Amino acid sequence: MHEQRPDPGSEIKRLQRCINDLVSVLALPAVWSGSEPNRILETFLDALLVMLDLDFLYVRVLDSHEASSDALTTNPLSATGHSGEEIRRALNHWFGEDSRQWPEEEVLRQLNGQQVSVFPIKMGIEGELGLIVAGSQRVGFPEQTESLVLGVAANQLAIGLQQALRLNEQKRVASELDRRVAERTRELAETNEELQLQVELLQRIPVAAWTLSPDGTPDFVNQVWLEYTGQSLAFIRSHVEAWMTAVHPKDREKASRSFWDGVRSGQGFAMETRFLRAQDGTYRWHLNRAVVLRDPEGKVLKFVGTSTDIDDRKRAEDELKRSVARYRVVVETASDAVVSVDEGGAIILANLATKRIFGYGSEELIGKPLTVLMPGAMRKLHEIGFKRYLETGARHLNWQGTELTALRANGEEFPVEVSFGEMAADQQRVFTGFIRDISEKKRSQEAILASERNLSLIINTMPVLAWSALPDGTVEFFNQRWLDYTGLSPEQAQGWGWAEALHHDDLGRMTKHWQSMIATGGPGEIEARFRRIDGDYRWFLFRADPLRNESGGIIKWYGTNTDIDDRKRAEEALRNTQAELARVMRVMTIGQLTASVAHEVSQPLSGIITNASTCLRMLKSNPPNIDGARETVQRTIRDGNRASEVITRLRTLFSKKQIDVEPLDLNEATREVIALLSGELQRNKVILKQEFNDRLPTVNGDRVQLQQVILNLIRNGSDAMDTVNDQPRQLVIRTEMDGNHVTVSVQDSGVGFSPEISERLFESFFTTKQEGMGIGLSLSRSIVEAHRGRLWAARNDGPGATFAFSVPCDSGLQIDSAL
Repeated sequence: MHEQRPDPGSEIKRLQRCINDLVSVLALPAVWSGSEPNRILETFLDALLVMLDLDFLYVRVLDSHEASSDALTTNPLSATGHSGEEIRRALNHWFGEDSRQWPEEEVLRQLNGQQVSVFPIKMGIEGELGLIVAGSQRVGFPEQTESLVLGVAANQLAIGLQQALRLNEQKRVASELDRRVAERTRELAETNEELQLQVELLQRIPVAAWTLSPDGTPDFVNQVWLEYTGQSLAFIRSHVEAWMTAVHPKDREKASRSFWDGVRSGQGFAMETRFLRAQDGTYRWHLNRAVVLRDPEGKVLKFVGTSTDIDDRKRAEDELKRSVARYRVVVETASDAVVSVDEGGAIILANLATKRIFGYGSEELIGKPLTVLMPGAMRKLHEIGFKRYLETGARHLNWQGTELTALRANGEEFPVEVSFGEMAADQQRVFTGFIRDISEKKRSQEAILASERNLSLIINTMPVLAWSALPDGTVEFFNQRWLDYTGLSPEQAQGWGWAEALHHDDLGRMTKHWQSMIATGGPGEIEARFRRIDGDYRWFLFRADPLRNESGGIIKWYGTNTDIDDRKRAEEALRNTQAELARVMRVMTIGQLTASVAHEVSQPLSGIITNASTCLRMLKSNPPNIDGARETVQRTIRDGNRASEVITRLRTLFSKKQIDVEPLDLNEATREVIALLSGELQRNKVILKQEFNDRLPTVNGDRVQLQQVILNLIRNGSDAMDTVNDQPRQLVIRTEMDGNHVTVSVQDSGVGFSPEISERLFESFFTTKQEGMGIGLSLSRSIVEAHRGRLWAARNDGPGATFAFSVPCDSGLQIDSAL
């Protein structure tokens, strides 16, 4: 069956939420500007946890010295209820101590018995900056849009942390340098020895440092400056403005003016300019600061200054400006009204679309309560609910894609779709919402509903049982005659509920035929019994044809059910009579045999009955099918011989004599058993999956006895799924090599078995089935052990159990040995 296409409305809402979240994430750097790293992490964790409704969010940050720090926040309303320390231990246990080796993909993990989706995201190209780990118990987390939001958020956090760390480092270095320069300059004025020590210090500090005479002539530059600019000390001293040749041409005039203003005023200066880096010929921004060193009388002795590389900070600031500009473009060009309110409910932002939708200009709304956009009846409810949310975090409405009634400036009420998001900044919460006018959408929906009502009236008055289905075969509509005939309600019949009215014996065949039609896309028909409201089953001819679009794709299936019961009753009566005769013969045979023989020869006898019934039908046909009858008689003789062989082999087994051995292909032997049981498996709604190793070597063994083992395991697996109705009844049969052994396994999806009875499964007369005799597995183990093999059972990770046996390729048994 094909996967049902997502509803376009739901998809639009999901994308709208994604846009809301991306807008909020892109706005985070503006909030972080000038903040400390710890504050950035706190704001980020709080915002993302609320925005994506996560159970927890973890951040590990790596600095340039390979040291790490981390932060974690959890959702107090989460069902997990785990502490931060438990989550940290779990993450290290799952992925290891080295976060750079953590996988960058969604994984499922068990956290104290609860399944959690964990989604790590690296910060930086190779995770050199750290990583973010989001966790949620929601099924399907993270969705594609959530992955996108988390990826963008990781990039924004990386940029914010880099900027904050660099800015802190620059401030620290600049502050420390200023302090040291001033301190050492005063000491240099006292003694030449101390001056020499200070010069040595300036040569070694990791920033460009220099001193100027009172007239502005450079008298010292450290090695960092010389290496960065490629200038020599002699060149710098050759002219008072010689150093300015390293300044970007566009910055020289401004730099010269700031320099001379600071020197002539005796106050020093601070300016930002671009300097040429000689190593690669690139210009990078520097902060140039000069402080004044004076004698006790206040006379200028020297100017002491530094040039600090701030290029990365400038780039970050430029990126922040671009991010803000992009945010404004998104908000201002949005076709929906975008409105932000503070914790007091006052509007602090309204885009241009607000004027078109509500009739208010942005300047008219700023400072007014959000309730001005609501009808009077909703205002009190909103105020109470908003206040409760601020106090408790409990929402009185869904914040994503909720349809409400809004109020225009002219007093007109109209329907809107509202989605709101929340962001925390500087301990203040801001709520931003997208408000869409859906008046036209509502009118279109009403027109469609009217058209559907007219069509429904026509279809329900048609004198046939009619229905329609989606392209994937899910039935969505039944006309009134169909519902009146079956007595089912539309809710009961929709999807695959209609199958409840099918006769149990026809359900598997009907389902398979319907699935085949869906897969091929062609029209088709099939006969099956259909239950009337009074409980009587009547034969119907089911017909279905696809409706295609211009490109040939199927839009819908349309079908009718036609009553053909009169033609089918005679055939049904004949089949029932034959089935009853076969059942009586089996009961008589079982009563005459011992329990073990009855268990092992039931399959050959069933084959004899089936072939005899087939022969009778062929002889009764007009004209009689003599060739077909002859073939079924031959199969009857073959099954009779097989029953005789079973009794002989059982006598051999219990007397501990050798068994008849022949080269045996277990793939072929298994396929024969499957063919024999195919009808029974279909009736039991068993989905059979074969996984055979086509390169199996032959083994020496008794074909009849090993096939009896395979048959017993397959039947047990099928019986174990009799009560399974909430999932497919899947039976997987495998053959494989295991060293020098060939293994056959049967895996079911049934009720399984408890650990307490695992040791008793192979005891004689022990059974978990109401109608079982408890000897099948015991005899099967005896047969396998007689072949130098072993038989075992194991519980599946999911539902059901797996029974398997293995026999050696070279069992040591002699071929053609006598009994």
